[in-house]
Amino acid sequence: MSVAAQLTEMKQAIQEACRTCERNPEDIRIIAVTKYVSIERTIEALEAGISDLGENRREEFLNKYESIGERATWHFIGSLQSRKVKDVIHQIDYLHSLDRKSLAKEVQKRAERTLPCFVQVNVSGEESKQGLPPDEVERFIESLQAYDKIHVVGLMTMAPHVEHEEELRAVFRKLRALRDIIRDKNMPHAPCEHLSMGMSNDFAIAIEEGATHIRVGTSLVG
Repeated sequence: MSVAAQLTEMKQAIQEACRTCERNPEDIRIIAVTKYVSIERTIEALEAGISDLGENRREEFLNKYESIGERATWHFIGSLQSRKVKDVIHQIDYLHSLDRKSLAKEVQKRAERTLPCFVQVNVSGEESKQGLPPDEVERFIESLQAYDKIHVVGLMTMAPHVEHEEELRAVFRKLRALRDIIRDKNMPHAPCEHLSMGMSNDFAIAIEEGATHIRVGTSLVG
């Protein structure tokens, strides 16, 4: 199926989810996750009207950036080693995986402009997932006040692959509650307005629970 056709179906699903929770579909930002996707298919996504692309590996990101460049808004959504920051920092527009002080220090050192960042939270507590434990997030974000190259625009999480919808909702709700706490502190360096959560299998649920940015690959470009 063409990306355009899949995008039409996805927008219908987004509209339905937004009707359920009385939200505006215009407030949902679709990030097409293009890992393992060819450059040709990625360009097809751009031509279908998708402007936000997500990559989680340095090598694949740089390869696509070489061909596409600033035609897209680039979101780095994977775990980023501190030593690799210098390779991508000048090309990416958003970092969704800020989760430790060593990474923050490297972004501060290498960035030539302020970078919008999502702090990654391991809400489910799975050992296989990256991110800060929820009880460390508030203190971590407060500590970033001295880093003028980092602007914390929101929180990000990856939900577990489970069959029970309520387990997913519990993860998303916990991230939203944490976001609300930090947002209400009114910290200039961390407005923390957004929630990056929801993927191909659970984006509708994530939207119902407050997602502003959904990261979809298989159901859109896969």
